[in-house]
Amino acid sequence: MRFLFVHQNFPGQFKHVSGALAARGHEVVALGVNKPGEPVPGVRHLLYPEGDFPVVDGKHPLALPLSELQEKAARGETAAQAMQVLKKEGFTPDVVVVHSGWGEALFTKDVFPQARQVVYAEYFYGGEGGDTGFDPEFSRPSVAADERIRIRNTHLLHALSACDVALTPTEFQKSRHPGWAHDRIRVIHEGIETQRFRPDKKAIVQLQAAGLALRHGDEVVTFVARQLEPYRGYHIFMRALPLLQKLRPKARVVLVGSDGSSYGPKPAGGKSWRDIFLAEVIQRLDMSRVHFVGRVPHPVLTQLMQVSAAHVYLTYPFVLSWSMLEAMSIGCLVIGSDTAPVREVIEHGRNGLLTDFFDTEALAHGIADALARRNKLAALRAAARETIVSRYDLVAHCLPAQVAMLEEGR
Repeated sequence: MRFLFVHQNFPGQFKHVSGALAARGHEVVALGVNKPGEPVPGVRHLLYPEGDFPVVDGKHPLALPLSELQEKAARGETAAQAMQVLKKEGFTPDVVVVHSGWGEALFTKDVFPQARQVVYAEYFYGGEGGDTGFDPEFSRPSVAADERIRIRNTHLLHALSACDVALTPTEFQKSRHPGWAHDRIRVIHEGIETQRFRPDKKAIVQLQAAGLALRHGDEVVTFVARQLEPYRGYHIFMRALPLLQKLRPKARVVLVGSDGSSYGPKPAGGKSWRDIFLAEVIQRLDMSRVHFVGRVPHPVLTQLMQVSAAHVYLTYPFVLSWSMLEAMSIGCLVIGSDTAPVREVIEHGRNGLLTDFFDTEALAHGIADALARRNKLAALRAAARETIVSRYDLVAHCLPAQVAMLEEGR
């Protein structure tokens, strides 16, 4: 069979399944905007330009979502043009797998009407129980906000209506989509390499700037996010640190993440969320025990989780991060926010601990208690790994399910 994967940052969520299909002898082609850091063996990867549309009047309340929609349409158009080139070259896929998030799925069905279209439906915005309006410090429900969200979902609705089947990694993410689409949405996670992400009591992490070596058994608290921003609870975590340091005077906190903003709004004045919330508490912190390490290579991140005594994962009701599942696979003691995507995986007191997202005092006490009882909570660590191995293992569960779904009807 012939497969076409379309994702601006290919391979993204399609790394393992595209490689597996190529290894099974299928012809696999990928279209993307950005050059991948590591090619997928057997996959022919082609690049296409992003495209450009004029920006609308910046004064209108709907200017931002409309300009985003224009960007999505431009990307969809240039992706379709790249597909037409493939078609002229004689490549007509049996299956097109396309991420719906950036507009690349808008015109796919127009170019390849006979191909089975599989849409990766990552997230649908709005509605009760989601990220919109969850954190009143940054957003409040309003008619204007609902209007912006409706426009923001436009390209996602087009993708859902045109696809033959949609794929999403969690039940929570499926639940965010319109009810009429639920029958065509399959829940299959991308999968976790549990043999790669596993406990290692011999792991050592060097913090060269601080002249420290962190080892298994040290009071290490880890916090990991792609960007240190409110969507991932960075502000809540920082506000919990002064009390945590009082409760655990030997604990060291390591924060992994960049200074940008991936999901929510950017802060005003050209500042970063990292600096804003650090400034809020820095006078009450012993900064010799707080270590910002930026983004680190994945092997180093794995080692950091292997030495972690308590790993904190906070999130709005939004897309669940791979990092939390990797931490559980490594056997971390995870203290997670009591929000829907986290509750889907963590059961309080069985394979991790949950805390109210907004309660900074409860978070501090929860981390301190986990550090104090870390030897007694070894069963939670073991159960965390077992959860990932039994439900999210790449080789045993997720990848075979993805391949079977894509090969349907061959």
